[in-house]
Amino acid sequence: MSIALATAHSVVEPSSTSKRIAGAIVIVYALVSMIPLFWIFATGWKTPPDSISYPPKLVFGPSLEGYCNLFTTRTRQTPEYILGLGAPRTVCERITRERDMVIAGASNYTPRFINSLVIAFGSTFCAVVLGVLAAYGFSRFKVPLKDDLLFFILSTRMLPPVVVAIPMYLMYRLVGLNDTHVGLIILYTAFNLSFSVWLMKGFMDEIPKEYEEAALVDGYTRMQAFFKIVLPEAATGIAATAVFCFITAWNEYAFALIMTNRRAQTAPPFIPSQIGSGLPDWTVIAAGTFLFLLPVAIFTFLLRNHLLRGVTFGAIRK
Repeated sequence: MSIALATAHSVVEPSSTSKRIAGAIVIVYALVSMIPLFWIFATGWKTPPDSISYPPKLVFGPSLEGYCNLFTTRTRQTPEYILGLGAPRTVCERITRERDMVIAGASNYTPRFINSLVIAFGSTFCAVVLGVLAAYGFSRFKVPLKDDLLFFILSTRMLPPVVVAIPMYLMYRLVGLNDTHVGLIILYTAFNLSFSVWLMKGFMDEIPKEYEEAALVDGYTRMQAFFKIVLPEAATGIAATAVFCFITAWNEYAFALIMTNRRAQTAPPFIPSQIGSGLPDWTVIAAGTFLFLLPVAIFTFLLRNHLLRGVTFGAIRK
């Protein structure tokens, strides 16, 4: 009997062999998934000839040419004109002159990158705040036609956003919101709001109402109970919702291309524009793409402790 008990294993707890196989699969999947990221990072440090060489170069001399070209605009000049300029003062000037060009000024990448930050964080904040308030109302109060309203909110995601691009553009042009930060923030908030409401409602439903009732008995108002009891308990869900809303707003391309031109244009439409009509400079595109990935990676990393619990919260009911 003791031997049988010793060799028996739990149905719920995986065996050591299953853990090793699962770990190996996860490691292989992670490595395969990171190959495109590594290739983008490596291409940003290549020279233009190395970036289009065949077969592709895995070992190469690193160069800042891609990043220099990303943040500057250049004009081609004669060798005599370049010699008359004197010695280059920066690395970018030296690299540019080696290509018989001079730096004419700063590029538009930095303003476009800042536009992406302002619009993505602004729309994420608005979507999360409105989503938390709406989800709390649907979860705690008897709202007339609640199921119909929730279905209507969800129905806004049933059509691809590009379907309403032309009507939205005409309306925005009429009210003067095209090519503005506020216009894109409102637009991204509207598309993220349905996701925010539905996700946060699941979190709100998991928070016991007895917590608030105890706070109300102790003399708290409904608003005080919401801020001091509900919000701390829903912090995990808020973090998870914020990450998904931020990723959606940060990567959005179609509306940023249609609704903006110069002032509020974000990075996604700007990066492909560097391809041009001639030979594409893949080092510039790779450098811009890698820098564009950093805010999402940093934002997700900062909220990593909440994210895993947030996406699994409520999966097991007691």
